[in-house]
Amino acid sequence: MDQLLRYFPQLTGRQKEQMAALYDLYTDWNSKINVISRKDITNLYEHHVLHSLGIARFVHFSPGTRVMDLGTGGGFPGIPLAIVFPDTQFHLVDSIGKKVKVATEIASAIGLENVTTRHCRAEEEKQLFDFVVSRAVMPLADLLKIVRKNIASEQKNALSNGLICLKGGELEREVLPVKRKAVITDLSDFFSETYFETKKVVYVPISRQ
Repeated sequence: MDQLLRYFPQLTGRQKEQMAALYDLYTDWNSKINVISRKDITNLYEHHVLHSLGIARFVHFSPGTRVMDLGTGGGFPGIPLAIVFPDTQFHLVDSIGKKVKVATEIASAIGLENVTTRHCRAEEEKQLFDFVVSRAVMPLADLLKIVRKNIASEQKNALSNGLICLKGGELEREVLPVKRKAVITDLSDFFSETYFETKKVVYVPISRQ
């Protein structure tokens, strides 16, 4: 939690309370439904919360922005982002029902009113959003194919509507089909922990025209 406040000192008292509540909630839920590797739960803030908030260092969502978190699992990156951006609407989608249940219950427990959840496959979600966010769910080309239909044409942010995903490792081949459009940012530019040395934010603008 301390490292979180080091990078996000602007959090309000309410946001700090919500962030602090995550550890016990995820530990409790994880003992019933495995949404985070058991040996990784002690690294919740660094490996999951802070990692999710790499997106918040890359973009500042304008009030009223609509964001879909595709393949949210237990709520990453959607729940930490929803805490940081209370004026942005987050829709958390996953094809595994019990994981959606965890995300739903945790969002409710900390009083997030800007979060909705849905248990469905990505192809079934037809709503429009300004951005789709995702954390290492599938190869970039597959992700782009699926989410193109979900990107709204009206722009509300300084950053053009599109896909923002968290990726790790060697991305050169994966990014090849969208090399001219993709923006790749090293999370080590934002966070000094060793964990982030190979982690990246990949942004691809999507136009429906």
